[in-house]
Amino acid sequence: MCGITGFWSLGPLEKNAREVLAKMTASIRHRGPDGFGYHLDAKRGMAMGHARLSIIDMHTGDQPLYSRDKSRVLTVNGEFYDYKRIRTRLRLQGFSFTTKSDSEIALPLYEREGLDFVRHLRGEFAFALFDKRNQRLVLVRDRFGIKPLYYYIGKDTVYYGSEIKAIFANPYPERKFSPAGVMHQLMHTMVPGTTAFEGVQALLPGHMLVIEKGENGFSVRDQQYWDMDFPKVDERDRKLTAAHHIQAVQETLQGAVAHRLEADVPVGCYLSGGIDSCSMLGLASSMQQQPVKAFTISFDHQAYDESVIAREMANAVKADQEEINLSSKELYGQNYITTMWHAERTFYNTLGVAKWCMSKRVNECGYRVVVTGEGSDELFGGYPAFKRDMLKYAQGDNAGLLTKLEDSNKIFKGAILAENAVSHPALEAVCGFTPSWIQPWIQTLALAKPLMNEDLLADLRDYDPIEAIADSFDKSQLDGRHFLDKAQYTWIKTMLECQILNWGGDRVDMANSMESRPAFLDHYVAEAAKMIPPKFRIRAGTEKWVLRKAMQQILPKVLYQREKFAFMAPPGHTSPDKQTALDNLIERFLNPEALRSAGMLNPGTVGEFLQRYRQDKNPVSLVRKDAILNHLLGIQILHEQFILNRQPEVIPA
Repeated sequence: MCGITGFWSLGPLEKNAREVLAKMTASIRHRGPDGFGYHLDAKRGMAMGHARLSIIDMHTGDQPLYSRDKSRVLTVNGEFYDYKRIRTRLRLQGFSFTTKSDSEIALPLYEREGLDFVRHLRGEFAFALFDKRNQRLVLVRDRFGIKPLYYYIGKDTVYYGSEIKAIFANPYPERKFSPAGVMHQLMHTMVPGTTAFEGVQALLPGHMLVIEKGENGFSVRDQQYWDMDFPKVDERDRKLTAAHHIQAVQETLQGAVAHRLEADVPVGCYLSGGIDSCSMLGLASSMQQQPVKAFTISFDHQAYDESVIAREMANAVKADQEEINLSSKELYGQNYITTMWHAERTFYNTLGVAKWCMSKRVNECGYRVVVTGEGSDELFGGYPAFKRDMLKYAQGDNAGLLTKLEDSNKIFKGAILAENAVSHPALEAVCGFTPSWIQPWIQTLALAKPLMNEDLLADLRDYDPIEAIADSFDKSQLDGRHFLDKAQYTWIKTMLECQILNWGGDRVDMANSMESRPAFLDHYVAEAAKMIPPKFRIRAGTEKWVLRKAMQQILPKVLYQREKFAFMAPPGHTSPDKQTALDNLIERFLNPEALRSAGMLNPGTVGEFLQRYRQDKNPVSLVRKDAILNHLLGIQILHEQFILNRQPEVIPA
């Protein structure tokens, strides 16, 4: 697991190219502190950098990697699983290798298959492959976007990097907020492929960017190679039984976890009180000879703390559990600011800060790799919003189950669930309904929009952010699908990549040079999951029913029978010490002078919002206002860090 960056110019490289590339690579040294590698081709205008985190092939796996004839250059961030089998097959076909690295298999696969080579790659990855003969740069991102990759297309140069800060370490890309990006940060939901910054784009999951140099400059095309294509309702095989799907999940998950335990360093597990991480620990424990090291977050608020159940799971499999106890002291202050620097986007809840604290502790314990449970809710229908849509649109009288769902998720209303149903015509047009997961953020937008600077609002007077999100969806992947499939697909395309896998995953883990491996997002598991009929994914009001059945023998009974509980950190309003810590951030970043200087937010309306927030006693309203407050702070902090180029005081090495 590493960091990659670089740039490709139409003309030859400038004399300071190596110095600039070194600076870009050093900006993401937290992703790869074990060594830097560079490829510079002055004549062709190509500069490629690599920051290495050594996990597989500790001694010969340095990058960049080169093809046999040196005509192709490769830098990789991530892991290619099942690489030993693929490498052996390629050797039998006459290809040779210079390392034992998993990354090297991409070069002969590209030589053999051309751009179709990506279908053979399994895992979490983002990489750059330069083909000198064809004057082609290929940027590739894994199927779900587990690994990040950004690019910026300038007048005569293309820039790319694992993180935006690497692109901005080059002096030429302009540091500027996107007005639409600011609005989406405040409402929490982003348009796929966009960022908060003008001109900086995220390569979409399951896509490759093919850049070719010709006589008239660069040609750039975005090419999709994979999608989470749920079967249409009338195309599902109704003869397949629940037992068939349970077995398919068991088999694919076993394979996914086994592959993710492959490393030349120790592998641990993240462990919360949910089915997802407990399943990972249970499977990993059965495959490992020694007790698995498990890392658990505990919060100082009982309603949000899952450590008791996590402890029961750890004891059941005799794991070596490490608990990280977090309070306001750890969740705010400098940790909050540092987490924002690594996330490069705003967050609505300090769970991202909590996970940054946990990855820091993992690193301190001498671990560089953990298996995690992200992706399970997306694939198996776990979120309360998915259940609400299933119960609302399924046949039969589900009023009692809906009431139970609302009651059991009361503390999350305002963020995870909307208290009142809302709809939007653009979503109705593409989905046939407005998915429940986006409804709270539509309500958030109504409160957040007036907090923006008047000039930005004038620029966006004809812009509808909800319509922009709806227009980004591939309607052919929604037509003819079940309501639950549509809800899951639209979430996967937005919140999974922009939130769960960002400040809930790679960005806060790699901030501390620690690789997370979400086995549920193995595409073989995804292919099995999408075939499960909705009636088995959520059965009689029980979410993730097939997964529960598949993992029943390795889960404690209390967990197997437990309803899905959203994993969040206690919001700022839940205790006086958190409120005090939050007030310190407000005083620094949301004072009128700071707001006027940044120019993104309206000092008057923000001041009124803060006054209403401090007077509010309604728990639902406070959850939503807490989310908006975190986003307001985020905009101001990002402005300081990326527009003014003032890095945080502490950046983990």
